[in-house]
Amino acid sequence: MKIMAVNAGSSSLKFQLLEMPNERVVTSGVVERIGLPNAVFTIKVDGEKHSDTLDIPDHTIAVELLLKQLVSLKIVESYDEIVGVGHRVVHGGEKFSDSVLIDEEVIEAIEAVSDLAPLHNPANLTGIQAFTKALPEAPQVAVFDTAFHQTMKEEAYMYSTPYEWYEKYGVRKYGFHGTSHKYVSQRVAAILNEDVKALKTIVLHIGNGASICAVDGGKSVDTSMGFTPLAGISMGTRSGDIDPAIVEFISTKENKTVQQVMNDLNKSSGYLGMSRVSSDSRDLWDAAYKGDAKSLLAIKKQAKQIADYIGAYYILMGGVDTIAFTAGVGENAPNTREMIVERLSAIGAKLDHKANEARGVETIISSADSKVKLLLVPTNEEVMIARDTIRLMEKQ
Repeated sequence: MKIMAVNAGSSSLKFQLLEMPNERVVTSGVVERIGLPNAVFTIKVDGEKHSDTLDIPDHTIAVELLLKQLVSLKIVESYDEIVGVGHRVVHGGEKFSDSVLIDEEVIEAIEAVSDLAPLHNPANLTGIQAFTKALPEAPQVAVFDTAFHQTMKEEAYMYSTPYEWYEKYGVRKYGFHGTSHKYVSQRVAAILNEDVKALKTIVLHIGNGASICAVDGGKSVDTSMGFTPLAGISMGTRSGDIDPAIVEFISTKENKTVQQVMNDLNKSSGYLGMSRVSSDSRDLWDAAYKGDAKSLLAIKKQAKQIADYIGAYYILMGGVDTIAFTAGVGENAPNTREMIVERLSAIGAKLDHKANEARGVETIISSADSKVKLLLVPTNEEVMIARDTIRLMEKQ
């Protein structure tokens, strides 16, 4: 059976069609610049990318175009072959601790927490509405970035702020990248032929956005991102954790609004802000090898923060069995992995430098005498979305 996994952004629509239960990717692609001039539709067929530039005024038209292309390219014979659609939804608030079949009540609940993810949830809902209209008979499933972290204890997710903020506005740590952390922690167990419930794993999701997650017995017990994805470690353009008083200080010094300073922290900080070179790890390493001290500092800053979180989570879980690197940087930057692991000698983590040369493939990268298993595990949120879609359809 074929399941469509969807990630709708404000002006984009990423998709992957999977044959389940064997999890084979039938096709994938993206529609970019929706609602803007010269939108771009790209789809991969038999390993080749096909791109068209055309006007795509909204997500409904984008979905209609996608489905027509699937038929015209003979990827499916009819729309009926798509038996379910799984949607990435960034924020589920406290209401959702698992993926759910979408109905009117679920849509209302997603709308109700949209102020917690104003750039993402409305866009996710647009994708849901477009596919519901195009495929009215196919069950639609919401898979939340925040759901996996709902197993955190109060002491992990509460902030030391006025309790009324939590009661009135839901101010607490939610965590993100949950679908990725769940998938990777489960893959670690499968690779090692272990029961996920018996493992203490730390997942390092290091991409342009980055978060660390402590997974004890298959459940998230703490994570680095917080109320928003701005918290935690330094990222491509995000600052990560800082002294919150900096916001008022810079607002006064530079005569900026709070919103303007927050924009700087989200879009002009991290790799980009510290290096003044790029938000891309590859560019920073290139510059560092040429002697650029600020680029090297930006990489070192993030590596230190990651090691700090690993140390904290090691204590929290009473040890760690495995550490998994994933996402764009984690999967493809051996030099970054090495810089992180060399800071972990206190917990007995040792790298196999030859194995660490791997990029983008499942690999055990720890040495034989390492006390902690180190793994490279490419994330696959689309597969996790498809799995949850099938699971909930079968329940129904």
